[in-house]
Amino acid sequence: MEFYGYRRKEGRPGIRNHVLILPTCACGSESCRIVASQVRGAVNIVFNTGCSDVAANTEMSQKVLTGFALNPNVYGVVIIGLGCETVPHAKLREKIQQQSSKPVVSFGIQEDGGTLKTIEKAVRAAREMAAEAGMQQKEAFPISEFLLGIECGGSDATSGIASNPAVGNLSDRLVDLGASAMMSESIEWIGGEHVLAKRGATPEIHDQIIKVCEDYEKHLLAAGQDCRAGQPTPGNKTGGLSTIDEKSLGCIRKGGTRPIVEVLEQAQRPTKQGAIVMDTAGYDISSVTSMAAAGCQAIIFTTGRGTPTGNAIVPVLKVTANEHTYSWMEDNMDVDLSGIIRGEISIEESGAQLLEKIHDIANGKLTKAEAYGFSDIAVDHVCRFV
Repeated sequence: MEFYGYRRKEGRPGIRNHVLILPTCACGSESCRIVASQVRGAVNIVFNTGCSDVAANTEMSQKVLTGFALNPNVYGVVIIGLGCETVPHAKLREKIQQQSSKPVVSFGIQEDGGTLKTIEKAVRAAREMAAEAGMQQKEAFPISEFLLGIECGGSDATSGIASNPAVGNLSDRLVDLGASAMMSESIEWIGGEHVLAKRGATPEIHDQIIKVCEDYEKHLLAAGQDCRAGQPTPGNKTGGLSTIDEKSLGCIRKGGTRPIVEVLEQAQRPTKQGAIVMDTAGYDISSVTSMAAAGCQAIIFTTGRGTPTGNAIVPVLKVTANEHTYSWMEDNMDVDLSGIIRGEISIEESGAQLLEKIHDIANGKLTKAEAYGFSDIAVDHVCRFV
């Protein structure tokens, strides 16, 4: 199987060719939004920190911002900072340039004479990049160059018995074809981590998975908090999930059955091919953010209750097996797998259907969240999300 994408000098090919307008801090986010609105082919993110933060939070923020810039779906980057933030625009630009030959330019609102002058310079730079990006032709690539992120959110009783197993089948199919699939949300392994750990390709990976869950609980307990206070969520409970263990046993099914070859920290880029897991929060937007920063070209997102979540850089495909959710929120849902619940289609047939959908997206078809221009971002910090 092949897909058509944009060649990059480093790493995987992109399935999109965005010019990313990237803020270094909250103070640059609005300027980035305005610049992106003036340039066809440009996207922006809204970043709500970057200043007055502890070192660990700054490190994670930089990891995510750099990861966004390095994502294969990004052709080039225009950075806008204020000038007095913790990591100035020039330093972020240098970090990106040390790891990539992509075009990167940066501006500072204080240095460049205020908002209007900065926006003018940034728009000119972004338009030039967008024109260059428009000249790049797509090429055929083997599916082994594809990295899919796997997410679930707004889960209900249909998630663990239908949509998640179907996505797990998709994951297995991709891995068997030589591609890679990354499952996140480590807090939602708790209660089922012993089952997930059995998939570890080595004893070390088995132990890593167990330790990730232990460390997550210890981290929250050190702050006097219990992860079970936020998991399952009120929406999960309304949807029929009663405990975190019940939720986790359904959650881990979306990762498939193939041996897990690597356990990653948040926003860390993989070094192995195959089935991969990442230690992230259960908070959907934070998990999607981390997987986009790790280099996923697309993300598949199962939901029972429904969610509009999207990402500016990476297309997010919404899948539900809840018939009511699909009909009621058809504007947000991409795939209806409720036929599994009705006994009209098998898990295996659904996995094959999802592979076709992902192939279409890799070849340029927009997801609904992408067509709306949704751009959700949340960076997990020292006091972690649940």
